[in-house]
Amino acid sequence: MPARTRRVVVTGIGCVSSIGTGVENFTEGIKSGRSGISEIRSFDSSDFSSHLGGEVHDFAPETIVHTIDPADWGRTAQIAAAAARLALQDSGIELSEDLRLTAGAIIGTTNGEAPTVDDLTGQWLDRGPGLMDAALVSLLPAGNIAAAVSVELGLHGETMTIPTACSAANYAIGSAGDKIASGEADVMFAGGSDSVNRFTHAGFLSLGAISNGVGRPFDRNRTGIVTAEGGAVLMLEEYEHAVRRGAHIYAELLGYGLSCDAHHIVHPDADSIATCIRRAHAHSGIDASSVDYISAHGTGTPTNDVTEVTATRSVFGDAHPPMSSIKSMLGHTMGAASGFGAIACCKAIEESFLPPTINLEEVDPELGPGIDYVAGKARGARVNIAQNHGFAFGGNNAITIFGAVADQPVPAVAGESM
Repeated sequence: MPARTRRVVVTGIGCVSSIGTGVENFTEGIKSGRSGISEIRSFDSSDFSSHLGGEVHDFAPETIVHTIDPADWGRTAQIAAAAARLALQDSGIELSEDLRLTAGAIIGTTNGEAPTVDDLTGQWLDRGPGLMDAALVSLLPAGNIAAAVSVELGLHGETMTIPTACSAANYAIGSAGDKIASGEADVMFAGGSDSVNRFTHAGFLSLGAISNGVGRPFDRNRTGIVTAEGGAVLMLEEYEHAVRRGAHIYAELLGYGLSCDAHHIVHPDADSIATCIRRAHAHSGIDASSVDYISAHGTGTPTNDVTEVTATRSVFGDAHPPMSSIKSMLGHTMGAASGFGAIACCKAIEESFLPPTINLEEVDPELGPGIDYVAGKARGARVNIAQNHGFAFGGNNAITIFGAVADQPVPAVAGESM
């Protein structure tokens, strides 16, 4: 992580999600505790014991994108391009040719174009491996996901898909922030995208990680995740550049931390996560006492929740900030998950509220006392610094830290519930 010599701020937000598309609809969904979980429609789930997913049923890319032909791209790339287009529109920026030369897209994913894998597998079984649809094969490369963003927006800078699974969007945001901080670019687009599909649903079900109902992070009766989809993209911009054009600034990207457990593919390690938190604080130039809110990884699996809370307690001790899981509303959007967490953090800072953990009825006693999980409803609260968790298979941990910009107006804190 290079030293930060230039400040990086968030001036555009775009998202495609099961609780709302576009930053305002998404924020309204978060504040109201809206659930995006429903019966899976994108594939026949009758062979499985669980039939719930966080699908974006009304996603119509042709109504959002301006440049790409959706038929030329897989669903995950379509979602990424749409989210990026919305982020660009939200920023109000006019991308000059000079800006386009260095502006790029870094997008995280877990399963890439897995819906296409499902389709190709069906063709393989029906026709044999030599008779698969070549056009469908062309949709498959994961690199297409970031490429779709750059084609859609006409970006000629660094364009990269990061496949570090469920922490990938935080990796993307940190990497894109470095491009701006180091002077390589003034504008970057970063986040994550993934799609609901049979392959992922079957895989997590085989691991025993799928919930037998809705997701219930931190609840005594939680049983696992609900697979979900969506795209979350931030437009990052150099601070002085944003000020000169009079941009609305949601928050500042203060820094990030990375770590690898280096011991197990699927079992997270609390000490390594705690190290990641401390690295994020050091890179951001803050101490633990200044964190006002944590957007948890919060999958709702018994192992993850206990490990995550063990890690945060080791860093924050008894002065633990409020911590909630927006996966309770969205489900687990995989490579987009920490991108949605980043958006929740930026909006919590901008609008002074704590996102809720819905479906939380009784905190698991194994998690111990004294942590506010913001159960049930969003709540008004001043948030100056927010910490965003992303943990992944392979022990890949990535945490981003966002802070209020001092000269931005801060709204009054609303009532107890919103």
